[in-house]
Amino acid sequence: MDALSLYDLNALVRRSIEQCLPDEFWVQAELSDVRTNSTGHCYLEFVQKDPRSNNLIAKARGTIWSNVFRLLKPYFEEATGQAFVSGIKVLVQVSVNFHELYGFSLTVQDIDPTYTLGDMARRRREILNQLEEDGVLTLNKELEMPCLPQRIAVISSSTAAGYGDFCHQLENNPRGFYFHTELFPALMQGDRVEESVLSALDKVNARLAEFDVVVIIRGGGATSDLSGFDTYLLAAACAQFPLPIITGIGHERDDTVLDSVAHTRVKTPTAAAEFLIDCMNTAADELEVLAARLQEGVRNLLSQEHRKLSAYKNRIPSAAYRRISDGKLALLTARRDIGQAVTSSLSRHRHRLELLQQRLADASPEKLLARGYSITLKDGKAVKNVDELQVNDEIVTRLYQGEIASIVKKI
Repeated sequence: MDALSLYDLNALVRRSIEQCLPDEFWVQAELSDVRTNSTGHCYLEFVQKDPRSNNLIAKARGTIWSNVFRLLKPYFEEATGQAFVSGIKVLVQVSVNFHELYGFSLTVQDIDPTYTLGDMARRRREILNQLEEDGVLTLNKELEMPCLPQRIAVISSSTAAGYGDFCHQLENNPRGFYFHTELFPALMQGDRVEESVLSALDKVNARLAEFDVVVIIRGGGATSDLSGFDTYLLAAACAQFPLPIITGIGHERDDTVLDSVAHTRVKTPTAAAEFLIDCMNTAADELEVLAARLQEGVRNLLSQEHRKLSAYKNRIPSAAYRRISDGKLALLTARRDIGQAVTSSLSRHRHRLELLQQRLADASPEKLLARGYSITLKDGKAVKNVDELQVNDEIVTRLYQGEIASIVKKI
């Protein structure tokens, strides 16, 4: 059995296509990944999606050579008012080509400008309209971005170059800010983007207190691979998520429904890192201003207090002299008052003593005896009651002048 080389097989395919499809065809498709090089040639993809699932069912590489594109583009944009970009639905006249090295492609010869926005743009518009009707379109945008967004939940593919660029940019920020990042792995292309990203969001939602923001990053790739981010469920979940969401899932020219509902949309993963660093820079600058104001305020307060202390210091000698003078005067006054009080008190007590002395003198035994009274003593003690005496007791009767000794004969 003879075997063909790959080149021979591809050449056979090319000849077969040229023989079977020699004419030009009008094809309805959606533009994706439209780009123009420096020579003016336009390279793009034509895609077709399942209207129910939005999954790609057909894709073909396309080329519009510069001599056609410089006429076709302004003609189309002037007729439709729509830029010739990814996401619009077009009707183009193409020739079918197959190259042994570059494979299957379609070469655009003409375009029908009666077609307007394509299915991709229409679906985005319908989803955004539905979110607006539901009242959730701008909920995430209305959240306040934390002053210090340092705890970051990252939803991305662990193998994506964009994720590595994002982490590298954060780790090497000029002012050395600290960022804590945790990856919640998700598929960033294919049919399971919606399911995978929603699952990652659920995991972040279970640990809300541990994070400040959510970053969804992907990096480049064809625009047609971003269709997974144009779904209602994913957009609604992000719009209502309780943490600010930052998206960096495509190139500058790409725009998804998810970008439209996120708090902040940036071009690339690196730009997402720069945005977070700028937030930290703003907070740091504000803190520096506050610190400078505090330092100036403390310096002014210290100067003011120093002036007060100097004034108090200058006032101390005169105040002390006045205080001493006042003290001396008060002491002299007190001494005079005390002297007068003491003299008055002594006079009163002297008079009282004289009265007491007179009373004592009037009550003395000598005065009583002088009046004719006598005192009977037994054993040197005054006898006050006859019961204190017995027969034959010796008693002494004291008179004013002299004493009489007696013996008790009868009681």
